Amino acid sequence: MPSHMPAAAILTNTLYMCLLLLPFQPACAGDDWPQFRGPNCRGVANADSKLPVHFSSTENVRWKVTPGDGIGGACVAEGRVFVSGMKDAGTVQLMALDLLSGNLLWQREWAVEDLAEIHETNSHASSTPAADKQHVYFYFTKLGLLALDAATGKDAWQFPIPEPFFVFKWGAGVSPVLYNDLVLFCQDDDLNPALYAIRKSDGQLAWKDNRIDMAVNYSHPVINTVNGVDEIVVAGTGMVIGYDPASGRRNWFARGLLRNIKTTPVSVDGTIYISLQSSGIANQWLVAIDQADTGNHDGRIDEQETQAYFGSRPIPPQFFERTFKRGDSNNDGFLEGAELDAAFLHPDNFAGASFQNLGEKAADEYILAVRGGGHGDVSDSHVLWRHSTKHTDHVVSPIVTNEQLLLLKSGGICTVFDLKGGQMQGGPKRVGNAANFFASPVSGGGHLYFAGENGTVTVLKDTPSLNQLAINDLGESIVATPAIAGNAILFRTRGTLYCISD
Repeated sequence: MPSHMPAAAILTNTLYMCLLLLPFQPACAGDDWPQFRGPNCRGVANADSKLPVHFSSTENVRWKVTPGDGIGGACVAEGRVFVSGMKDAGTVQLMALDLLSGNLLWQREWAVEDLAEIHETNSHASSTPAADKQHVYFYFTKLGLLALDAATGKDAWQFPIPEPFFVFKWGAGVSPVLYNDLVLFCQDDDLNPALYAIRKSDGQLAWKDNRIDMAVNYSHPVINTVNGVDEIVVAGTGMVIGYDPASGRRNWFARGLLRNIKTTPVSVDGTIYISLQSSGIANQWLVAIDQADTGNHDGRIDEQETQAYFGSRPIPPQFFERTFKRGDSNNDGFLEGAELDAAFLHPDNFAGASFQNLGEKAADEYILAVRGGGHGDVSDSHVLWRHSTKHTDHVVSPIVTNEQLLLLKSGGICTVFDLKGGQMQGGPKRVGNAANFFASPVSGGGHLYFAGENGTVTVLKDTPSLNQLAINDLGESIVATPAIAGNAILFRTRGTLYCISD
């Protein structure tokens, strides 16, 4: 700036430059989106954001980066954005970016080998990082849980977690969740299902619950507060469980869930709202193994057929010991009929069995509300309502907005239920362009955002009327749930992270 410029002109120019920055301010702590689905995994932005309605891969793009293939979303803390991706088939990377500019702050890479075969919809970079002011917490199947310095990317600590084993080849899909001084991580796989509570400060285990009574689930822990007392709530096979945050003790459980759950509940004012869709386990096993190209289609499975399904990849011996020993009641070496349910469901938690109730198939779509704060079995006392419905989705989590429970189902079917009794208030209504959905809805700035697998994002007015405002095309498949920070919304496609802002 020339030294002879008048002081008034200097002041005017300075004020003008400051005003230019006002529409997009760096996020403060209240604007953070610290983990999967943001604060308490609810999908709702904390602050009053001003978010765009119309955008594309070129319009209203503040910045974009290419973190590699992945379906894990971005998280935001203290103005830093964190996202992971597969740099190549044998390398996973974690990037830290400046929210305002998109500039790379640091990047870490890890060589990962002998990765398991997974479903094409999934990615090995499937976990959303979690972050606070000090650390970013990153999970990968071959690495366990890592904590890195948020500012520099340097190692803080590493907590080993057994590599998960999934018979159905769905692959890993859970993310760390933050609560006070703990990092919570729940992985219900086919071999070592467990909920871990790890201290943020030093990476030491505070407590662990062996969830051996669970089958495969992908639901995340949420915090529920009743009369000022916090509890950690996790949904799983057949039941939702309330944990004591200090000790990890199971304070209560409520039955009424199905064989598995991939959605994450929503906690509002001491009540947990759950939507789920799941079929009986025997049918899933027969379709996956016996009816596969490697199966013999005889309506039963044995160890050899199961190994053929996995090809050259070995199955851990303890898996066969647990399942076939438990289920093969006549010791003929085969699992069929009710034996399939007995093999893959814990005897104390026979939920979602196809042959329960003398052959009656379990209903496979429900919404329910459970009041927290109980003790022991609260299935009768604390389940406020439970309704069968055909409008749930097996992956997309519900969202509570405008005192209503909103469900989004693949095909773009949107349905709204009241919180008090779970009665349908609106819909079913088709929105967008009939896309399939894996990302869960998010709300911010008076808008709802539905990100579709076909790369389109439908924007609705976040009011009971749910008026559709726009359908925007980002041109690449979206599986990750978006993140909101300040006046920006972050969309992670399979290969690109977009920062969208007016």
